[in-house]
Amino acid sequence: MHRTCSRNRRTVHTRRTLPILAACLSALTLLSAASIDAAAQAAAADTRYERVAPSPDGIGKRYMGREIAGVMGWEGAQWLERESRAREERPELLLRELALAPGMTVADIGAGTGYYTWQLAKQVGPRGRVYAVDVQPEMISMLDRQMAKRGVRNVVSVLGSETTVKLPPASVDLAIMVDVYHELVYPSEVLDSIVAALKPGGRVVFVEYRAEDPAVAIKPLHKMSERQIRREATAHGLKWERSIESLPIQHAIVFRKP
Repeated sequence: MHRTCSRNRRTVHTRRTLPILAACLSALTLLSAASIDAAAQAAAADTRYERVAPSPDGIGKRYMGREIAGVMGWEGAQWLERESRAREERPELLLRELALAPGMTVADIGAGTGYYTWQLAKQVGPRGRVYAVDVQPEMISMLDRQMAKRGVRNVVSVLGSETTVKLPPASVDLAIMVDVYHELVYPSEVLDSIVAALKPGGRVVFVEYRAEDPAVAIKPLHKMSERQIRREATAHGLKWERSIESLPIQHAIVFRKP
């Protein structure tokens, strides 16, 4: 009698254990498949870029024939707020060309200390919103202090990553990058995330120092030609709308999401 009960208990235990083991094996199989899929996606992403010997101002990585420039660290933030910037770049001309309206949602990608952020915030008014995105926490802290100092209440700071701007999908009327795009470590992924954040018909504006003009005294990797900008943007489904050439040393190339 005792032996029979013992065998019955073992049988019941085995019957209960087998489904659990099967479930565990199934879960391990799914995790393994997910890991393989993630690795495959990472490998596919890597094929977008070409590794090269780094130049003095580059990171040794090319995208669509262009070596990516090194990022200006937060330690150089004072340069963004230099007194001569307004005279050199004439930001009021750019803001006029953007034709922003009250109530719009704008994304300032690579906002830095917020030099353009607070000016964009004035344009869209209290019913509008500006997402100020940067990948450096130190820049975000400086930007937040600047907005508080100016009493700006319609700015939302966002700590992005090297691959995404971390903005809600279809939430933005206009995204702008001022002297930023050429430094993105993963331009393809970031541009994909910007396009996803744009509303249908939303615009993205690339503002870059003109590579076509040798008189623009900026290091070559920190300048971009209109041809290169258009090549990279249209590869992501963006439609060229117009080019703004009224700025002293930069051009602003405007694209629209279909």
